[in-house]
Amino acid sequence: MSRRDRERKPAASPVTVTVCRACCCGSEEKHPGVDHAGQYERLREAVGTAGRVRAVKCLDACAHSNVVVVGPSGEGREAGGRPVWLGWVLADDMIEEIAEWVHAGGPGLADPPGLLDLQQISVSRRIREGLPN
Repeated sequence: MSRRDRERKPAASPVTVTVCRACCCGSEEKHPGVDHAGQYERLREAVGTAGRVRAVKCLDACAHSNVVVVGPSGEGREAGGRPVWLGWVLADDMIEEIAEWVHAGGPGLADPPGLLDLQQISVSRRIREGLPN
């Protein structure tokens, strides 16, 4: 991904990457040896202005930690994209694939790259609807 791609103007309603950080996700106790803070910063840097990255408290999908939700941009939602929940986001290559997907347009506009489709998890409607705006 080039520097120019990372410096594009953000969309009016960009792809949003929500990173669970509080309970099990981001926990040294549950995932020793994972640099959770570094992973979050690498994701923010790799996404750049192509999307928005935010950390939230528990998303209530602890069995799949670390959990990341990739929400579509406005354009992606119009094309039928819906938020995609990813589980077990622990490796740096997954961070790069998430960033690559955001730069390609995200849900509704591009298929997830690499092996991200294998990381997709299904959560209950109660949990999905509890995702903060």
